[in-house]
Amino acid sequence: MKTAADVMTKHVVDIEYDAVVADAIEKMREWNVSSLLVKRGSATDTWGFMTQTDVIEKVIAQGLEPKEVQVHEIMTKPVITVPPNCSIRDCAALMTRADIRRVLVFDGQDIVGIVSSSDIFNVA
Repeated sequence: MKTAADVMTKHVVDIEYDAVVADAIEKMREWNVSSLLVKRGSATDTWGFMTQTDVIEKVIAQGLEPKEVQVHEIMTKPVITVPPNCSIRDCAALMTRADIRRVLVFDGQDIVGIVSSSDIFNVA
């Protein structure tokens, strides 16, 4: 059975913890992605994750200005990760239980990829 490492996107686009949402939107458009890994705010902090849905629900729908909201204010944290050798079946089950569309792949030291529901669907 295929693993997270077999189907993951290896380049995870990231953004600084204190960047504003307007910069995140620009980066998402530039890289044609629907989510960003939010870098740690400090050495003892954890990663966060921000999606287009976060922008729509937590900024636009609330009438907030994307240039005035920082990404750490709307990101999901902590992130859900899987090891590279996690089966896609287990990835799919985890994503279903957590009601999420993506999991980050963590090798024990760093985020090395991302698996989306589309990645799993495309190998089914």
